Amino acid sequence: MKNKDELKQKLSPIQYEVTQNSGTEPAFNNEYWNLKEAGLYVDIVSGDPLFTSKEKFDSGCGWPSFTKPLKEEEVVENLDTSYGMRRIEVRSKTADSHLGHVFNDGPGPSGLRYCINSASLRFIPLEDLEKEGYGEYKKLFD
Repeated sequence: MKNKDELKQKLSPIQYEVTQNSGTEPAFNNEYWNLKEAGLYVDIVSGDPLFTSKEKFDSGCGWPSFTKPLKEEEVVENLDTSYGMRRIEVRSKTADSHLGHVFNDGPGPSGLRYCINSASLRFIPLEDLEKEGYGEYKKLFD
Protein backbone atom coordinates (compact mmCIF):
# COMPACT_ATOMS: atom_id res chain seq x y z
CA MET A 1 0.00 0.00 0.00
CA LYS A 2 1.10 3.53 -0.64
CA ASN A 3 2.79 5.57 2.06
CA LYS A 4 1.23 8.77 3.43
CA ASP A 5 3.28 11.09 1.17
CA GLU A 6 2.27 9.14 -1.96
CA LEU A 7 -1.36 9.21 -0.85
CA LYS A 8 -1.23 12.97 -0.31
CA GLN A 9 -0.07 13.29 -3.93
CA LYS A 10 -2.71 10.89 -5.30
CA LEU A 11 -5.74 11.99 -3.27
CA SER A 12 -7.50 15.33 -2.98
CA PRO A 13 -7.39 16.93 0.49
CA ILE A 14 -10.94 15.75 1.31
CA GLN A 15 -10.22 12.21 0.03
CA TYR A 16 -7.12 12.06 2.21
CA GLU A 17 -8.92 13.47 5.27
CA VAL A 18 -11.80 10.99 4.94
CA THR A 19 -9.84 7.82 4.11
CA GLN A 20 -6.74 8.35 6.27
CA ASN A 21 -8.03 10.42 9.21
CA SER A 22 -11.59 9.02 9.45
CA GLY A 23 -13.03 12.36 8.39
CA THR A 24 -16.51 13.08 7.07
CA GLU A 25 -17.41 15.14 4.04
CA PRO A 26 -20.41 17.51 4.08
CA ALA A 27 -23.86 15.95 3.61
CA PHE A 28 -25.60 16.86 0.33
CA ASN A 29 -22.35 18.44 -0.86
CA ASN A 30 -20.35 15.50 -2.13
CA GLU A 31 -19.80 13.83 -5.45
CA TYR A 32 -22.04 10.74 -5.39
CA TRP A 33 -24.87 11.31 -2.88
CA ASN A 34 -27.39 11.93 -5.67
CA LEU A 35 -25.81 9.91 -8.51
CA LYS A 36 -28.33 7.57 -10.15
CA GLU A 37 -26.07 6.13 -12.89
CA ALA A 38 -25.41 2.37 -13.14
CA GLY A 39 -21.91 1.27 -12.21
CA LEU A 40 -19.38 0.15 -9.66
CA TYR A 41 -18.05 2.01 -6.62
CA VAL A 42 -14.45 1.14 -5.76
CA ASP A 43 -12.08 2.11 -2.94
CA ILE A 44 -10.37 5.38 -3.96
CA VAL A 45 -7.06 4.11 -2.51
CA SER A 46 -6.86 0.45 -3.56
CA GLY A 47 -9.33 0.27 -6.45
CA ASP A 48 -11.02 -2.73 -4.84
CA PRO A 49 -14.73 -3.01 -5.74
CA LEU A 50 -16.93 -2.20 -2.73
CA PHE A 51 -20.52 -1.44 -3.83
CA THR A 52 -22.68 -1.39 -6.95
CA SER A 53 -25.37 1.05 -8.00
CA LYS A 54 -27.87 -1.83 -7.75
CA GLU A 55 -27.63 -1.69 -3.94
CA LYS A 56 -27.64 2.12 -3.79
CA PHE A 57 -30.74 3.89 -2.51
CA ASP A 58 -31.78 7.40 -1.49
CA SER A 59 -31.82 7.39 2.29
CA GLY A 60 -32.21 11.16 2.55
CA CYS A 61 -29.03 11.44 4.65
CA GLY A 62 -26.95 13.30 2.02
CA TRP A 63 -24.31 10.62 1.50
CA PRO A 64 -24.33 7.60 -0.81
CA SER A 65 -26.23 4.79 0.90
CA PHE A 66 -26.13 1.09 0.05
CA THR A 67 -28.00 -1.94 1.38
CA LYS A 68 -24.92 -4.18 1.29
CA PRO A 69 -21.32 -4.34 0.11
CA LEU A 70 -20.43 -6.19 -3.07
CA LYS A 71 -18.20 -8.60 -1.10
CA GLU A 72 -18.72 -8.80 2.66
CA GLU A 73 -15.08 -9.81 3.16
CA GLU A 74 -13.83 -6.51 1.65
CA VAL A 75 -15.53 -4.41 4.32
CA VAL A 76 -14.40 -4.35 7.95
CA GLU A 77 -16.66 -3.11 10.75
CA ASN A 78 -15.36 -1.52 13.97
CA LEU A 79 -17.06 0.01 16.98
CA ASP A 80 -16.74 3.82 16.82
CA THR A 81 -17.43 5.73 20.04
CA SER A 82 -16.19 9.13 18.79
CA TYR A 83 -18.27 12.27 19.38
CA GLY A 84 -20.12 10.60 22.25
CA MET A 85 -21.93 8.19 19.92
CA ARG A 86 -21.95 4.42 19.47
CA ARG A 87 -21.70 3.65 15.76
CA ILE A 88 -20.26 0.94 13.57
CA GLU A 89 -17.47 2.29 11.39
CA VAL A 90 -16.94 0.75 7.94
CA ARG A 91 -13.39 0.45 6.53
CA SER A 92 -12.03 -1.21 3.41
CA LYS A 93 -10.09 -4.37 4.17
CA THR A 94 -7.18 -4.03 1.74
CA ALA A 95 -6.41 -0.30 1.99
CA ASP A 96 -7.82 0.24 5.51
CA SER A 97 -9.63 3.32 4.15
CA HIS A 98 -12.32 4.85 6.35
CA LEU A 99 -15.51 4.57 4.26
CA GLY A 100 -18.30 5.66 6.59
CA HIS A 101 -20.70 3.90 8.95
CA VAL A 102 -23.36 1.19 8.83
CA PHE A 103 -26.72 1.66 10.52
CA ASN A 104 -29.67 -0.70 11.07
CA ASP A 105 -32.30 1.67 9.64
CA GLY A 106 -32.07 0.62 5.99
CA PRO A 107 -34.61 -1.03 3.68
CA GLY A 108 -34.98 -4.61 2.58
CA PRO A 109 -34.33 -7.90 4.27
CA SER A 110 -31.05 -6.90 5.93
CA GLY A 111 -32.35 -3.56 7.21
CA LEU A 112 -28.84 -2.15 6.82
CA ARG A 113 -27.78 1.26 5.52
CA TYR A 114 -24.14 1.61 4.57
CA CYS A 115 -23.68 5.38 4.72
CA ILE A 116 -20.47 5.97 2.75
CA ASN A 117 -18.42 9.09 2.06
CA SER A 118 -18.15 9.88 -1.67
CA ALA A 119 -14.55 10.93 -1.00
CA SER A 120 -13.62 7.34 -0.15
CA LEU A 121 -15.00 6.06 -3.46
CA ARG A 122 -14.34 6.21 -7.19
CA PHE A 123 -17.34 5.56 -9.42
CA ILE A 124 -16.88 3.55 -12.60
CA PRO A 125 -19.85 3.83 -14.97
CA LEU A 126 -21.24 0.58 -16.36
CA GLU A 127 -20.09 1.42 -19.91
CA ASP A 128 -16.51 1.97 -18.68
CA LEU A 129 -16.13 -1.21 -16.61
CA GLU A 130 -14.31 -3.10 -19.39
CA LYS A 131 -11.79 -0.37 -20.23
CA GLU A 132 -11.13 0.36 -16.53
CA GLY A 133 -10.30 -3.31 -15.87
CA TYR A 134 -13.53 -4.27 -14.10
CA GLY A 135 -15.19 -6.16 -16.99
CA GLU A 136 -15.91 -9.20 -14.83
CA TYR A 137 -18.50 -7.11 -12.93
CA LYS A 138 -20.62 -6.29 -16.01
CA LYS A 139 -22.64 -9.47 -15.48
CA LEU A 140 -24.01 -8.00 -12.23
CA PHE A 141 -26.00 -5.51 -14.30
CA ASP A 142 -27.62 -7.96 -16.76
